[in-house]
Amino acid sequence: MSADGQARSHWFDDDAGPVVRPYAMTRGRTSHAAQHRLDLIAVVVTERHADDPEEDPTLSPEHMDIVDLCRETPQSVAELASELDLPIGVVRVLIGDLVDSDFVHVTRPVPPAELPDESILRDVINGLRAL
Repeated sequence: MSADGQARSHWFDDDAGPVVRPYAMTRGRTSHAAQHRLDLIAVVVTERHADDPEEDPTLSPEHMDIVDLCRETPQSVAELASELDLPIGVVRVLIGDLVDSDFVHVTRPVPPAELPDESILRDVINGLRAL
C-alpha cells in the first residue's frame, strides 16, 4: 500500500513508469535462427530497398527504431542495445526478425586471425615499388 492508503500495482514504478518485461517485446522468444551471427560487434545495416517499416503491421516500435538508427549509419549490436536501452538478447531477437523481413542485413568484421600477415603485406608493397 502507498502512503495514501491505496494499493499500488507492482507493474508500475514511479521513476521508470510502466514496466514492460523484455520478453514481451520478443513475444516470449529468447533466441532467433540468425542468433549465431549476431555477436556484439556484428554491424547492422538498413537495406536500401527496404520498404517503410511503419507499413508493416508485424513490426513493433522497437523494430522501427532499429531500422531508423541503422538507416543513416550502420550500428553494431552493442551500440543498438545501448541506444535503445534494451538487453542484448532482446536486440538480437529483434534484429533477427528484421533480417528475415529483409529490412536489414548483418555484416561481421573480419577476425584478426583471417587477416593477412603484416610481413606478406610489406612484401607486396616492396614488390610493387620494385616495378
